[in-house]
Order: sequence, then structure tokens, then C-alpha cells
Amino acid sequence: MDLGIKNKTALVCASSQGLGLACAMALAREGVNVVINGRDQERLEKAIREIQTKTGRVPQSILADITTESGRETIFNACPAPDILINNNAGPAPGQLSDWSHDVWIQALEANMLAPILLIRGYVPGMRERKFGRIVNITSAMVKSPRPHMALSTSARTGLTAFSKSLSLDIAVDNVTINNLLPERIDTPRQEFLAQRLVKLHKITYEEARQQIINTIAAKRMGTPEEFADACAFLCSAQAGFISGDRKSTRLNSSHSSVSRMPSSA
Repeated sequence: MDLGIKNKTALVCASSQGLGLACAMALAREGVNVVINGRDQERLEKAIREIQTKTGRVPQSILADITTESGRETIFNACPAPDILINNNAGPAPGQLSDWSHDVWIQALEANMLAPILLIRGYVPGMRERKFGRIVNITSAMVKSPRPHMALSTSARTGLTAFSKSLSLDIAVDNVTINNLLPERIDTPRQEFLAQRLVKLHKITYEEARQQIINTIAAKRMGTPEEFADACAFLCSAQAGFISGDRKSTRLNSSHSSVSRMPSSA
């Protein structure tokens, strides 16, 4: 399927590895002019080579920390008018209430709620003027199924989700959509980190820890970054103009599903 976004420009945040890189790759395959972002120059250069090798397209890169005002200013200057914005950032480590001081809460909110909101705030006016915009926030399945040890991450990402739902009601008329992808059990470095945490907690091997995770999944396997990225690319497509304000979970360990629809006042 031709997604109708060839030669559009996409800014993909935190895209030097993991799901961000996979999404950048999927968009590049569709002929999109991709701008990748990260905080590590070496990883960015590696990502550029990988995208070029696999898609034949050379992405632009921006070395910047999206959680800082100066970092966002760098991004706005280097990529002033993207048609597509993929918000992505690493989440805080699991923990418990006693671990989370005021400063820790502020850091989580800055990284996983305020940074993407401020990028959206900067880019939406231009998207509305051009009558095309696709925004996808990569958050977490914990937004729909909170767990105590992930409450810090969940709280910040839920705030972003609520903001996005509210904004979608206002911008849909200008062919600007905003959706949230809620990954869980996608085989990325994040899952490796969580498996290693199980190793330490339960004194088991890494292979046993991974199997424990896989056993919770109906498909009895983890999802691949490529599967996730293809879903993201479709939400960025011309054909997805009637999907907005939605939360799409990528988990297969629940019987619940959500229906894509244009936002309503309900």
C-alpha cells in the first residue's frame, strides 16, 4: 500500500535505537524525509548508516536533548516545519513510592509529558496552516493497565495521553491527527532491561526471565520493533486522516481492544 506520504518530512524523537529507530526506518521506506534525534553522536551516526543501508535514504540528524529548553530550541531551528512528529523518549526506571522524590517526579514529567507537549505546541500551528499533520506519541501500555512499580512512568504518560485526546478535538478539522501508541512486550533494549531486573529480583537466569515475560503474552512471543513501526507508519499515512485521539495498545496479553475513530464530544 502506498501510504501517500512520500517526500513528507518527519521528525522522530529519540530515534538512535529501539522503537524510535524502527519508526524512522519504516517512514524512510515510504519515501519520507526523516530527521532523527538523540543525545549520543556515535549512536546517531550508526543509526544513519543503518537507515541508509536498508532504505537507500540518508536521514538528517539532530544531536539534542528534548527534555531541555535549549535542546528543543535546537530541534525547532534544525527542523522548523515537519509534516509528521513522532514523540518518543525513554521512561523512568521502575520503582516504588518511597523512591520518588519531588525532583524525580519533575524529571519524569519533563521527559514524558512536558517535552512532547511543548514540541506539539511548537509544530501544530504550521501543520494546521498546511492542512496536513500527523502526530504519534509512543507511550506505554501501562497507561491502560497501570502497575504499582511503573506508576511514575504511567502518570506522566497518562497526562500526555489526556492532553492529546483534548487537542485532537480542535485540530482534526485541519487534517491534523494525534494518536498514541502504547507498546508492551516489544523486543527492544527496554525489555532486556526489565528481564535483567527479574534476574536480580528472583535469582533466575536471563533466559528464564525472558520466558517468564513471554509466558504472559497470548502470542507466546514478543512483538518486533518492525511490527510496531509499521503500525506507526500507517497512523502517519494519508489514509489515516480519520483516525485521531486514539490509544492503540500493541499488547497481546489482554482481551481488550480499542476502536479507532474520529474524536467526538463524548
